[in-house]
Amino acid sequence: MSSEQPRIKIAIQKSGRLSEISLKLLEKSGLQFARSKDKLFWYGRNLPVDLLLVRDDDIPRLLLEGMCELGIVGENVAVEKVLEARKRRPEADLDQLAPLDFGHCKLMLALPENESYSRPEQLAGKRIATSYPRLTRRWLNDNDVEADIVTLNGAVEIAPSLGTADAIVDLVSTGTTLRANHLRAVTTVLESQAALYRGNSKLPSERELLLDKLVQRVMGVQRAAETKYVMLHAPRDALARISAILPGAETPTVLPLESQSDRVAVHALCTEQVFWEHLEELKAAGASAILVLPVEKMLA
Repeated sequence: MSSEQPRIKIAIQKSGRLSEISLKLLEKSGLQFARSKDKLFWYGRNLPVDLLLVRDDDIPRLLLEGMCELGIVGENVAVEKVLEARKRRPEADLDQLAPLDFGHCKLMLALPENESYSRPEQLAGKRIATSYPRLTRRWLNDNDVEADIVTLNGAVEIAPSLGTADAIVDLVSTGTTLRANHLRAVTTVLESQAALYRGNSKLPSERELLLDKLVQRVMGVQRAAETKYVMLHAPRDALARISAILPGAETPTVLPLESQSDRVAVHALCTEQVFWEHLEELKAAGASAILVLPVEKMLA
């Protein structure tokens, strides 16, 4: 590819729980990279799309400052950094192009396990330790609660036992760390997952077209992962029942079967999960030769 072509830069986490799956998503979208020795900048070989591997906290900043065009990062990090940036630039914002259905977690309020909790007002005047002070402050403001926030960069869960906080707001997945520190999660501040973001700066038309093409590919990979291709044979007079059973299917394709005028072949894209119960219902409705196949690529 010519170096004079407009290039798009994508930022992903260089290590951690989102790194490998983000890279696989881009590779499934048809991107190939020449990996650098320091592994921080990968040059796009088949498309003018380069990859930046950085800390997750840096991804929103790179997008907000226009240093890259796309980024994959957790919603918790993106929203926290946007709220931080708005202290200096009230118009600062990121566009979420698509949730990516991985990296799921919850930002939760947790209290010592021997304390009861029924409503946010109980936190008035308390000290709350967190690595997400702006998200925590927004949640407190939404609930009309005045409390002190103790900002920590790590080991938030030990703050109550050290006496530096009365409660914490932290990411929770299994809850094992909370239980080890005699804490229990009591309410959710934010539900989060990885998402594809872009900054809100305008691009020249040629780069905008390239960015749109790339976003369509990524979203196509996501849709394909959630979609199954179902093929079956069915009595012609059972088509309505069978179409109603197929989960998330648009109008199925119906094809005649050679020498069987009363039976047809049905092909359908199902955008919802296809369970064994669906197959059993299809069979009970008269379907046979039922096949469920994965979809590798999909472009709407």
